[in-house]
Amino acid sequence: MSEPSTATTLDLADFITSGPSPFHVTAEIVRRLRAAGFTEQPDTAESETDTTGGQHYLVCDGTVIAWHQPHGATATTPVRIIAAHTDSPTLKIKPRPDTGAAGWRQVAVEVYGGPLWNSWLDRDLGLAGRLVLLDGSSVLVNVDRPLLRVPQLAPHLDREVNDRGLKLDPQQHLLPVWGVGEVRDGDLIDFLAAETGVSASDVAAHDLVLHDVARPTLTGRDSELLAASRLDNLSSAHAGLLAFLRACESADQQGVIVVYAAFDHEEIGSTSMTGAAGPLLDMVLTQIWTGLGADARQRARAVADSRCLSADAGNAVHPNYQDFYDPAHRAIPGRGPALKINASHRYATDAIGAAAWARACRTAGVPSQVYVSRNNVRCGSTVGPILAARLGIRTVDVGIPVLSMHSIREMCGAADPGYLAAAATAFLCEAP
Repeated sequence: MSEPSTATTLDLADFITSGPSPFHVTAEIVRRLRAAGFTEQPDTAESETDTTGGQHYLVCDGTVIAWHQPHGATATTPVRIIAAHTDSPTLKIKPRPDTGAAGWRQVAVEVYGGPLWNSWLDRDLGLAGRLVLLDGSSVLVNVDRPLLRVPQLAPHLDREVNDRGLKLDPQQHLLPVWGVGEVRDGDLIDFLAAETGVSASDVAAHDLVLHDVARPTLTGRDSELLAASRLDNLSSAHAGLLAFLRACESADQQGVIVVYAAFDHEEIGSTSMTGAAGPLLDMVLTQIWTGLGADARQRARAVADSRCLSADAGNAVHPNYQDFYDPAHRAIPGRGPALKINASHRYATDAIGAAAWARACRTAGVPSQVYVSRNNVRCGSTVGPILAARLGIRTVDVGIPVLSMHSIREMCGAADPGYLAAAATAFLCEAP
């Protein structure tokens, strides 16, 4: 069994820090793609694919798709896809953000995805996302310092809280404070305009989320754990990108088209223009195969030989709540990524896909686990079943085990990001 490099985990920490919003995640992915020689293809509908080979990427808001088309690709050349998502559960700023009460200046937020609400209390929070100007252009903004805080009520005033349990109303109790004084309409936008160097009068709209400003850190007796925000799912977006770039180096020899897809909006169901249920990936694949002259029969053959790896963080077994897990299918941090299986296809893995994953782990020398949810505990889902149904491509669901998933700060085994990247590389490199 090969041991992953600590450099992979430290690079993941930098990747997470650079990505407080999906727009920042895609910007970091694009930066790395361009450094590797990829060029942007801005419009899949009008651009012609280079049938002699090439490395390209497409960006749409918080989603990025990249592909390497090997020299000599034909109408029946299959694809190897690694898919993840760029968004994480958070608190999103409402369109009219300025509010307050009792002498406090606050910011109006709504819940995005399924965060653990209590984990956002009494944290130093920054703010990141984009400002969209009247001309349609956008400006990234990242206030990566303590700016906001969602305060708890002292137990002196609610003496039964520890016995009764904390109950939060997301409309009333999750409003962060960011100062004292009179509430003024336009205050937050004026502040952010000054931060980014644009005129507040030019700001037409915004997509802004809160984030914990604490940095990722190694923890545990032997520093064998990584604590960080947004491990779900930047751990997979990062490992997938590493695997994709490595696989591109051998794609010409393997005779496959390698694709990397990092989607926005997975945490809210993926049903959006830029989500996995949207048209972007199908448009890219259609363009590639059409450019190679594929007819319907040839595309069907290529699809039959294609494979997709859906990578999304999974639930690590919790030592204090073991009754929530199937005793024979629990995932433990540090023991490799988990193959995710569900009889109702909330995960897309089938037996043939499981065999492909086993081959990849054996090739990479990586340990692997199997996760199946308990029969009386509802199973989550990923982009995997969506892509399998939309594209007709056999899909395998995997992910590293994460403790405290959907908390503002999660924890995983420090070795697992490297294990996932190595196994995903082998999966992408498997010849037809």
